[in-house]
Amino acid sequence: MGLFVEAVTHFIKLLKSGLKPTVVSFVNVFPAVAGIGDSKLADVLYGLLTKSGDEYFTDVFATSSAISMFAELGSLESARKIFDYSLERNIEVWNTMISGYVLQNLPDEALKLFIHALHATDDVAIDDVTLISVLSAASQLQELDLANQIHTYIIKTMPILPVMVMNTLVVMYSRCNSIEESSKIFKNMNEKDTVSWNTMISSFVQNGMDDEGLKLVYEMQNQGFVIDDVTISAVLSAASNLRNREIGKQTHGYLVRHNIEFEGMESYLIDMYAKSGLIKVAQNLFERTSSSSSGDRDQATWNTMISGNSQNGLIEEAFDVFKQMIDHNVSPNSVTLASILPSCSVMGIPRLAKEIHSFSIRHSLDNNVFVHSALVDTYSKLGVITYAENVFLLSHEKNLVTYTNMILGYGQHGMGEKSLHVFNSMKENGIKPDSVTIVAVLCACSYSGLVDEGLRLFESMEEEYEIVPSVEHYCCVVDMLGRVGRVSEAYDFVKGLGEKGNDLKIWGSLMGCCRIHGEFELGKVVAEKLVEMGVGDKNSGYHVLLSNMYAEEGNWECVDRLRREMFEKGMLKEPAYSWIENGGRTDYFMSRDRNHAHGDEIYEMLDVLDTDMKDVEV
Repeated sequence: MGLFVEAVTHFIKLLKSGLKPTVVSFVNVFPAVAGIGDSKLADVLYGLLTKSGDEYFTDVFATSSAISMFAELGSLESARKIFDYSLERNIEVWNTMISGYVLQNLPDEALKLFIHALHATDDVAIDDVTLISVLSAASQLQELDLANQIHTYIIKTMPILPVMVMNTLVVMYSRCNSIEESSKIFKNMNEKDTVSWNTMISSFVQNGMDDEGLKLVYEMQNQGFVIDDVTISAVLSAASNLRNREIGKQTHGYLVRHNIEFEGMESYLIDMYAKSGLIKVAQNLFERTSSSSSGDRDQATWNTMISGNSQNGLIEEAFDVFKQMIDHNVSPNSVTLASILPSCSVMGIPRLAKEIHSFSIRHSLDNNVFVHSALVDTYSKLGVITYAENVFLLSHEKNLVTYTNMILGYGQHGMGEKSLHVFNSMKENGIKPDSVTIVAVLCACSYSGLVDEGLRLFESMEEEYEIVPSVEHYCCVVDMLGRVGRVSEAYDFVKGLGEKGNDLKIWGSLMGCCRIHGEFELGKVVAEKLVEMGVGDKNSGYHVLLSNMYAEEGNWECVDRLRREMFEKGMLKEPAYSWIENGGRTDYFMSRDRNHAHGDEIYEMLDVLDTDMKDVEV
């Protein structure tokens, strides 16, 4: 910023001295004006250029620089006027306008202009910069057919592609969910630079193929390339996704040993430690972290710590960090609100969600699609489905997550028909469902007893949506059949899956169905299957479920035997806890918790209440 201000200051001094600026002066000052973000000054200086003579107005370098300035400032209308009125256009002028549309996320306009360039009467020779902008536009649209068409055109036009174009092709196919094609292009590259390796590694990680990304990092080093901050960012993201604390620690150690620092490094590290279950390490790192330039943490670091606390069930700590962020005069953004809202649903306090919703309105964040998606999810989980519905209906922009959250919200409240309506509406609006969306619809059908509709979706998901059923989808079908008492059918379904059905979650779901409908004999068969599959010695859930089944059957001898086995194996039932709000203060407690400072008085009062209640019953 300082250099931009200095450049503009020198230009103004030039004007005040009475000297006439040259074309080169304007070419150099326009990027500085864009850098300081002054739209009014941009209008003034471009007006001065047009009045300086035809040789200024018609110069292609001045035209290109002016288009770039207005595009960076978001004034695409002004940029396009300059382009349309330009008397002479070389490829740089075309490229600047096309890349301006890409910069402002208007890929359709960029591609229209590219097609216009192909048919232009000017002697326009498409170059590497043009192709990179066009490929970037295709990446933004995420349409595989379009990507293939552009790739075919490029091969016909330029048989030997430069490394930069190949790298952009890798990105394009990755964004279009065709990681196989990205990998194929990468492997066939005769020449690779560091950007090539980083692009492929990042593509693997962004597409959920973290192990492949990490393997490629080792291969990159074996090929003699030095990893940089982009590589390390991808490695830390992979470690976070895999919850692999060892890789995370090794990467952190590498950073320390080589004295490497880069923008956003603290956020990556905090996120990695939080997701790896080392929340204390993340908190300590957060406390030690400060931005070297401003002396305070940046917005991303605050957001990551809020999210990390929330993901680890440290709800009070998440809100404490949120309050500290505001106290430090760091403005929360849409990511902040999307990170803190899930904590409201865990606490079960609608008031908090409403306060954050009001905060988003006061700070003009209420139109953000990520905030809307989080609000829909939070209000649904808090039981105020009408609030979730209102947010959804008033959302001007809806993405896949917004639709999925509303489908799930309706489903959780037994409104399966509405879930199906939203699902159909989503498809009509051109949004393709993913695996999570299908799970949400199947859950909605399960909760509402819409078995036929759910089974139709399950049977068509692979052919119609190209989504291969996963364990989660199989569990939904089992639950859907089990809820309506079709337990034997659910059992046959699982048996029919063969090897694909050998999963603890699937059989555990089936066991739950047996318990609900009193299918004790089948439940014992399922329990034996779970034991055969090797339920871990520390996994108490299925043992508790089987114990409950024996209890409902009245078989107390088996109940005692199971509980003894659990005790001998050191298996503990995960304690549940509840939140209670009183006088603006929120506390949580667990069953049989005697750690409270006033525990003795509390239990004495509970004994009194218990006696009083028994007297009333008598």
